[in-house]
Amino acid sequence: MSAAPESSAAPSPTGSVYAPTERTVPTRSKERAAYDRSLVHAILDEAYVCHLGFVRDGTPVVLPTLYGRVGERLYVHGSTGSRPLRMAGQHDPGLPVCLTVTHVDGLVLARSAFHHSINYRSVVVHGVAHQVTDPEEKRRALDALVDHVVPGRTADSRPANAKELAATAVLALDLAEVSAKVRTGGPNDEPEDLDLPHWAGVVPLTRGHGPLVPADDLAEGIEVPAYLREL
Repeated sequence: MSAAPESSAAPSPTGSVYAPTERTVPTRSKERAAYDRSLVHAILDEAYVCHLGFVRDGTPVVLPTLYGRVGERLYVHGSTGSRPLRMAGQHDPGLPVCLTVTHVDGLVLARSAFHHSINYRSVVVHGVAHQVTDPEEKRRALDALVDHVVPGRTADSRPANAKELAATAVLALDLAEVSAKVRTGGPNDEPEDLDLPHWAGVVPLTRGHGPLVPADDLAEGIEVPAYLREL
């Protein structure tokens, strides 16, 4: 287990923006980069899945996984036997990772093939992840993971028991070296292409929830809770 000290609470914000670093300043389209703390939180809170990248035996590995945010800390979970969880427990001072989240908001169709693009919002987090061993923080992290998917669900489900907690490992990653990147607007065609006879513009993409599908073995009389109706 990492010898780094573990806090039972997520760190507090130190300002309205994250300080840019060499790793968080993009080499292309620097004007799209942002370090505003509220923007980063909004992008993270709206997504469901992150991609966690790390190096194993000299080879890069990227895994999709659920996550949750508590203040300035992200939590990801998995089986105690999963590779990143084992590696975070074996290495001191932890597991260097890169965590990313992306929303695709629109397909940008230009007159030229070269200028086709997408409108998006993304966050990249660099840092060192540590296994959570404090029982109170671990429970809070797992609650955050459940409520991140459906707010209010933790209070409407059975908490994990001792066996389930023992089989589940949690990684904590502080939001310190962070950047957001956003593209909005229409295509950026060359002036000489503006008269070409091709449709150009944006195909917006939106996320939605379909009708609820109750479990086949759901007992009669259990009504849909308000937090699900609000979805």
